Amino acid sequence: MGAGMMTGGYAWLWEPRQLEVTRLTLRCPRLPAAFDGLVLAQFSDLHLGFHSRESDISQLAEAIDGESPDMILFTGDTVDSGTDALPKYLPLLSSMQAGLGKFAILGNHDYLVHPDYVVEMLATAGFSVLRNEHKLVKHQGGTIAVVGLDDQIMGRPDPEQGLHGVPEGLFTLLMMHEPDYADTAALYPFDLQFSGHSHGGQVRLPFLGAMLTPPGSKKYIMGAYAIGDRSMPLYVNRGIGETHLPIRFLCKPELTIFTLRAGRA
Repeated sequence: MGAGMMTGGYAWLWEPRQLEVTRLTLRCPRLPAAFDGLVLAQFSDLHLGFHSRESDISQLAEAIDGESPDMILFTGDTVDSGTDALPKYLPLLSSMQAGLGKFAILGNHDYLVHPDYVVEMLATAGFSVLRNEHKLVKHQGGTIAVVGLDDQIMGRPDPEQGLHGVPEGLFTLLMMHEPDYADTAALYPFDLQFSGHSHGGQVRLPFLGAMLTPPGSKKYIMGAYAIGDRSMPLYVNRGIGETHLPIRFLCKPELTIFTLRAGRA
């Protein structure tokens, strides 16, 4: 009984507060030389309002600031089951800075409440929210594209619409909430996919891994994958918040820092 209480207390009170920073270097053959060394910060699944605390988001903002990223990617689920908590977090979301832009997409929980309001609040915090659309990012004479697709479960992702107007052959990264969509994305000219949604399972057991994952993350659950014949890189972030149960076990919240390098390995 004592061991069970200690484990429950750890999963409820301790581990959800222990932000882990994961650092990866990705070699990208089509990345323009001007973007060699580009630093991206990815986080996902805040689920604000579901046992979220300002100190958790403050810790995330401070960690991002300490990495000085060139771009910030937020891959969906700003809120959990309501938007009442969102306004008080706007100063912290606004404090996140990146010289080449802050980009966000919607997740399925955002659609469960008021997606247009979530978009409005994220825009107020300085994020460009992409819904089947793209932004061209220019730097020192080079250009890349950032595409954000609609949520797969609650929305209508349209990669052709998102890519419309992106010059052929341009390095293009994709933000898509559900990671299993990568099997479809790999059929299009995306160089990378960044996703969240799974929470890494939120509860993981030794040797067994994730106990339960949501629809849209049954195949790709956490970490790095190579998808399709051309091995398109996919990264699945474990997220910041929780949903359904306010616990994490062997699955700490994650901020991922990517350094992109031009050329082949």
